[in-house]
Amino acid sequence: MEDKKALSLEEAFEQLDAVLGEMESGEHSLEETFTLYEQGLKLARRCQEAVDTIEKKLIILETKEGDGDAH
Repeated sequence: MEDKKALSLEEAFEQLDAVLGEMESGEHSLEETFTLYEQGLKLARRCQEAVDTIEKKLIILETKEGDGDAH
């Protein structure tokens, strides 16, 4: 897995989807499944952080837009 900071949001979602697919396949040992689970958690956190950052930027932009209309 690549460094989480280097992944784009889209890449992180794609990798998370692949990890989930692997886990759902049922073709892995318990230990391998646990490793996949850990990878999935890291990717899910990365995705959540990216979405949170985007949401904060949108709120700031909306606030600035609202201020501009008031003047």
